[in-house]
Parts: sequence; C-alpha cells; structure tokens
Amino acid sequence: MKTAGYNKSDTATGNESQTIMSDLIPPPIRVGAVSYLNSKPLIEDLEDLADNAELMLDYPSLLADDLAAGRIDVGLVPSIEVIRNPDYEVISNACVATQGPVLSVKMYSRVPLGEIKRLALDMGSRTSATLVRIMLAEQYGVFPEVEPLPIEQTIEATEADAILLIGDRAIHTPETKFVATWDLGEEWLRWTGLPFVFAMWAVRRDQETGNLDTALCRARDKGVAMLDEIARREAPKLGIDVAVAESYLKNNLSFYLGPAECCGLRLFQELAIKTGLAPEGVPLVFRNCISAG
Repeated sequence: MKTAGYNKSDTATGNESQTIMSDLIPPPIRVGAVSYLNSKPLIEDLEDLADNAELMLDYPSLLADDLAAGRIDVGLVPSIEVIRNPDYEVISNACVATQGPVLSVKMYSRVPLGEIKRLALDMGSRTSATLVRIMLAEQYGVFPEVEPLPIEQTIEATEADAILLIGDRAIHTPETKFVATWDLGEEWLRWTGLPFVFAMWAVRRDQETGNLDTALCRARDKGVAMLDEIARREAPKLGIDVAVAESYLKNNLSFYLGPAECCGLRLFQELAIKTGLAPEGVPLVFRNCISAG
C-alpha cells in the first residue's frame, strides 16, 4: 500500500508507529456471497483478486439482511432487494441468471396450480419467493397464503398445497409425488421470452469499494473458465453427480448481466410493483456496469 507524504518519525515509539500505521490501513471491504453452488463461479479467487476484501458466505435472504444492517459492505443479494431499496446500486455485471430451466428454483404442488391456497416458501429465498407469487397471480389469478419453510426442514415438514425450494436442495429430486412441478426459470422464459436475474452484486450508494468492481468481473471470468473444476470440487459436498453439477453450471446458469437480462429485470420490477410486492419509484442504478446499460 502506498503511503505518499508519510515519513515515520525517528522519535516515534513502537506503539506510536503501530497506531499511525493502523490509521493508514483502511478496514477490509466485507463482501458477502451466497453459499450455493450457483454462486461459486462468481467468487473464484476473489480475495486474491480484490484489494483488502474479506469474503463471507451465507444464504441469500440473510445476506440481504446483513447488507441492509451494514454488517457487510457489498453483497450478492437477491435481485428483489435492489428493486425494493432506493439506497442500493449494482456494482458489477457479474450476476446469477438463467436463460431457461434453472434447476435450482422449483415449486412443487400437491394440487392443480389454480387451486393453490397455501404456499410454503423457502426461507433462503426472496427473489424466487416474489417471482412465484407473481406468476401464480398473473397466470392463474391465485393469491395463496404464504408460510415460511425453514432452511433445515424438508418438504415433508409442511402440509401446504405447494412448496418453493431454492438452491442446492432444489437440485435433488424429491421422492414425494406431486401434481405439478414448476422450474421457475423455464416458466419465466416461456411466459416472457426473457432471461431472469436471481442475484446481483449490490452496494450502498455511499460505500467506497476501490477496485472491487473490476475484481468481481475478473473472479467471474476466472470461475466461468473453471466450471468443470468447480463442479468436480463441489459436487461431492452436495451429494450430487459431477456430471449433474457440470451441466447445471454450464447449461442452466448465466453469469453476465447484459441488455437482455436488464430487460428481464425491469419487467420483474414492473410485475412486482403491480402485485404489491415492491414499491414504486425505485430506480435501478448500475455503478460502473457498462454492459448493463
């Protein structure tokens, strides 16, 4: 780190010197990322690529709480949080998106879709929880009561008519038989013809981040070039075949926030406002995201 204009005094004691140096060293930028497989390509060697970054992993909904409370400085948060919070900016064109079936966001229904009266929502989710309610309202005129499904509980723990699961546990096919299954990425594409963005790197507007925006893109690019290796490394931890993990990362996900993804994001915002699940008047602000224009 450069400390231009500073010369340590010959008479400074050891303690004084340490105090001066600690004042010059900025605190680490606390970066929160999702712990799911779908986010691993976005954080490959991130701490090495970013100056002064400290990485921590958690569930999407908890990261959203941490960013709002100031416990982290930058977070890979559910896209609905950026749509709801006027204080957030998108800091990178690295994201978690899909252009079709996503595999890791599914709703399982025990009754025909038009008859859903009670919906259990994975507590790790906020974007997907909003999306499934929008789609049920718009396509079936259904506005079910909702209840939380704790992250540690299985489908069998609830008697709700339908259950939304996200992340790694949604990749596993449940043994229970259901009347209908929705892959939300697939249904969104069929309905709108657009990609869907599940999570983005967000920062509070007054937060300085140094070169982090560049580092996030470099980490994403490195991760995308290493999808096979990431799949081999992570699949055993999740109890899934390496081939399934490889196909998921390569064929079900997209990690670039481009013009089509932004169109899908803006439509999601419009529909969330329409159904009363997001406030009006919140602009989507992209900091240093040229391709997101």
